Amino acid sequence: MIKPLTQTSKRVKLVIYQGVNMSEQVLGYACINMGFSERPKKQRITTNRSMIKRTFKERGPKYASELALQNSKDLIKILKWNTENGINFFRMSSEIFPWASEYDIKDLPDYKEIKRALGRAGAYARSVGQRLTTHPGPFNKLTSPKEHVIRNTVRDLEVHGELMDLLGQPRTPWAKINIHVGATYGDKPMAIGNFCRNFELLSDAVKTRLTVENDDKDSLYSTAELVKEIHSRIGIPVVHDFHHHLFTNRGMSQKEALGLACTTWGDVTPVVHYSESRAKEYNNPKIRPQAHSDRIKEYIDTYGYDVHIMIEAKHKELALLEYRELHNHKVLTEAA
Repeated sequence: MIKPLTQTSKRVKLVIYQGVNMSEQVLGYACINMGFSERPKKQRITTNRSMIKRTFKERGPKYASELALQNSKDLIKILKWNTENGINFFRMSSEIFPWASEYDIKDLPDYKEIKRALGRAGAYARSVGQRLTTHPGPFNKLTSPKEHVIRNTVRDLEVHGELMDLLGQPRTPWAKINIHVGATYGDKPMAIGNFCRNFELLSDAVKTRLTVENDDKDSLYSTAELVKEIHSRIGIPVVHDFHHHLFTNRGMSQKEALGLACTTWGDVTPVVHYSESRAKEYNNPKIRPQAHSDRIKEYIDTYGYDVHIMIEAKHKELALLEYRELHNHKVLTEAA
């Protein structure tokens, strides 16, 4: 008998059928489990405990270490919940180590315990086949002509590489560290050249996992441009974002762009990103069309390509579960 688990947030209420995944699509969600994070503070389970810079200056790495340990211990709880709910793909928070650019992770007072907690989480993920990825923030710009920006970018990416190593994840794009190429600085060929050159500053822990994603601004980088200008030069895979493609399609269909991106992944299952327009969802033209929706309504057509789908809707795991239930119901109804 299927055991229903009712999960409620302030915005969404739905029924989850625990442990049952009737869809063949591999779906993931990003960073926050809303059901856990909206609990009372003492019961909250999250991996993005952080602090403002002033607090970091006042309390220093010791407090950062305490938060990192709590984040690390909570990761396995989220991964186990994912498995129980048929979710085998998860993007981890980039804030597991708060203000990590300001210290060496190995120097944290709780490092040994953090290492053990992350080791357990990684071993669990490997044992159940749950894919773990990251998406460092938009301030990471390997295209920049400024040395301090490159220095800070390399530092942040290396923290993500170290995190993946602590989790025992493979040094392949299976454990992808995904970024945007970044700004053009008024000279796209120069920016692309900077990116490819600065890529060589990274360690193998990052190089072997790094991927790039198409943008949602016409002046920036399309999927086709990333394949031609980045993948062809340094070999890193391209993540196709369906929603972003609407704004930088360069005359290519979703199917064509997705197929092109898939050619860059070798023997690793490609990752794609999917969201819908928030402006369309709420029928509000005042909302930026690029803004992500709360939920996913349309069926995600991957045109026969074997990919893992990262859902970037604002309602996180609730959006994933709602999407899965909506479309499983349609499949069952049509098959009846």
